[in-house]
Amino acid sequence: MEDKVELTPMIKVLAQLRKEGYLVDFRVENEEKLCTMDDKQSFTPNEVQIVNFYRFEGESNPDDMSILYVLETTSGAKGTISDAYGPYSDSIVEGFMKKVKDLGKNLDKRTK
Repeated sequence: MEDKVELTPMIKVLAQLRKEGYLVDFRVENEEKLCTMDDKQSFTPNEVQIVNFYRFEGESNPDDMSILYVLETTSGAKGTISDAYGPYSDSIVEGFMKKVKDLGKNLDKRTK
């Protein structure tokens, strides 16, 4: 029996974002700073901008929702962080993101 590998929408979006230069995976520490996974850089909310976001719903369970934030920092680091969406969201990630400037879905990235 052959195993079928099917890409999820989030994986497809991440692959496209990587092609666009969003290569860093971020995490949030104590609602106060955004860190690169290797801990070489960290940023306060005023050093980060949300340039886009995507919401995903689980195929088998509509409660299985997530959000992918597309971020740029004042140092030029560009990457993503994901979180559960709705009642299962991580309060630390959600708290940090509420402090970050959101440029919204209508951002024209070509005007930079």
